[in-house]
Amino acid sequence: MLLFPSDTRHLKSKHRSSKLSNFTESTFVRHGPCATCGSSDGVAIYSDNHKVCFVCNAYTHGDSSAPSHLSKPKTRPLEMTGTISAIQDRRISMDVAKRYGVTVETGTDGVITKHHYPYHNHAGNEVVGTKVRNVATKEFYSTGDLSTAGLFGQQSFAAGGKYITITEGELDALAVNEMFDGKWPAVSIRSGAAAAVKDIKASLEYLETFDNVVICFDTDEAGTKAAQAVLPLFSPRKARVCTLPLKDAGDMLKANKVREFTRCWWDAKAFKPEGVVSLSDTGVWDKFLKRGTEEVTPLPKSFGSLNAMMNGGIAAGEVTVIGALTSIGKSTMVYNLVHGMYAESAKKIGCVFLEACVGETVENLLSVYMGTNISDIPTKDRDYNLYHEKYDELANSDKLHILDHQGALGADELFANMQYLVKGLDCDIIILDPLQAAVTSNDNGVIDAFMDKCLKLAKNTGVSIIIVSHMRKPHARDAHDVGEYDLKGSGSINQIAFNTILLSRDKMSEDDYARNCTQVQLVKCRRTGRTGVAGWLFYEGTTSRLVATQAPEIKAANAHDDF
Repeated sequence: MLLFPSDTRHLKSKHRSSKLSNFTESTFVRHGPCATCGSSDGVAIYSDNHKVCFVCNAYTHGDSSAPSHLSKPKTRPLEMTGTISAIQDRRISMDVAKRYGVTVETGTDGVITKHHYPYHNHAGNEVVGTKVRNVATKEFYSTGDLSTAGLFGQQSFAAGGKYITITEGELDALAVNEMFDGKWPAVSIRSGAAAAVKDIKASLEYLETFDNVVICFDTDEAGTKAAQAVLPLFSPRKARVCTLPLKDAGDMLKANKVREFTRCWWDAKAFKPEGVVSLSDTGVWDKFLKRGTEEVTPLPKSFGSLNAMMNGGIAAGEVTVIGALTSIGKSTMVYNLVHGMYAESAKKIGCVFLEACVGETVENLLSVYMGTNISDIPTKDRDYNLYHEKYDELANSDKLHILDHQGALGADELFANMQYLVKGLDCDIIILDPLQAAVTSNDNGVIDAFMDKCLKLAKNTGVSIIIVSHMRKPHARDAHDVGEYDLKGSGSINQIAFNTILLSRDKMSEDDYARNCTQVQLVKCRRTGRTGVAGWLFYEGTTSRLVATQAPEIKAANAHDDF
């Protein structure tokens, strides 16, 4: 019988009496999974239904209230009792137990009741702590000061050598060494999967002296995550992960599956960072074949040679940035862009226009759609019957969706809305105007994080995302002397973009024609690499449309020639 809490020595803390006073006596029933850390059997379940995870220290009351983490146990005096002996029920020989210095305690019936696992300092010349295992309940408590200890078993093996195995528990280290007849070193981390990175970092200098490091953690969720977390700590091509059919190496030895274990150990997979591929990998050639075959949405024909320079337009899964100074005509271009994509494709378009209310957005969309600048028409002269007819045409197509929000919006909330437009309403294209109204923070890290989310959304769903961004006031006198480095905010705006399009207009020109002409530049296109001036757009005030035109100086020269 386990008395709780009086006999749970590893749980002693300054909060124990208040937290556990309701439990006077309970018995251990079984082990189970932990919802907090993912361990498959780290939770001890007791007869009054309270639970304790001995991996992450999560505690659940008997009424199944939410888990809470117990405070760090107080240090117990160093305890190393018992005698060195074979652990027959786990198939651990006397030689292996002696190699690691493991001692056992037995009851009056001669049955082993406790294991004592010694932990030495990093120099390996002094025992600084122990972990004590209650055989009946599989529970642990520690003695001494494990914070100054190296890995379990580290003192038994000199630095350097061909192989070393790292396990998640002491018994597993013993089992690995046993299954290799003592040939290859095996050590264990101190504090379970949750502290694997910390433990290995503390002994990394020692571990790096070996040619190969095999990570043999538990095959549950916590162990798998921990293995992936520690792999990048090692030099390239040094560390490998061993995946077992049973939970751990101890279970493999106990089940006498030595041959199966050694096969898995030799088949351990070397670490390869996520995203790194070899030309020999399956699917790499197929990705090449798909290159240039992505579904493309054309830009309006009036936008000069952009479509030709971008191999047809904006491809699925791309982030495109459109940059311009304030009052240059970004929004006008955006409404013309929506109209062009609406008219020339079957794509659904999600409009996130944060500087315009829904009523203004509808008016601007209708104006471009009809070729009539509604805002220039006095209210009394407007033909609302015609407007409603055209509005119904747009609405019934179910191709346009608008976010009803004006003004600043938090980056997280904005992204959630964009996700809904894509995943909830099946939008193929998202247009955000402008970025700075959404991500108002001056912290470049916030912008970086938002742009990264947009990139992942585009890649994972195939949606085309168009982001309109403000630009800094240029230092040059030439209004058209702008570049991608003039984008306002983090450098990630242009870095993450597949395509960057810049607009410029000499709005202070004395010439009326030049004042209404916008230059279109393609300064980045990842698919084609083509850059340069794509064309010029002239704003027709009566139609609200942008039409292709010539550069002001060329038109002026032609007019002079005609004269």
